[in-house]
Amino acid sequence: MDRLKAIEVDITVELGATDMPIHHLLRMGRGAVIELDATEHDPLKIYANNTLVAIGEIKIDDGQLSVDITEKIIRNK
Repeated sequence: MDRLKAIEVDITVELGATDMPIHHLLRMGRGAVIELDATEHDPLKIYANNTLVAIGEIKIDDGQLSVDITEKIIRNK
């Protein structure tokens, strides 16, 4: 079990996505807003090492933002 504690996993939570030309991205400065194709009620995609592993939703409690997992993605091999 101690060996498993040493393994690092990159976790990514995707809130939404958008397409934009690179020249728009390069012009953005601090405080710029990027509009996404999702709302606060849409499910979030959760990735582990770039592999979709779960679906979740945003939770806010006492000003703390968190993600609740609502569905695990099972991959068949």
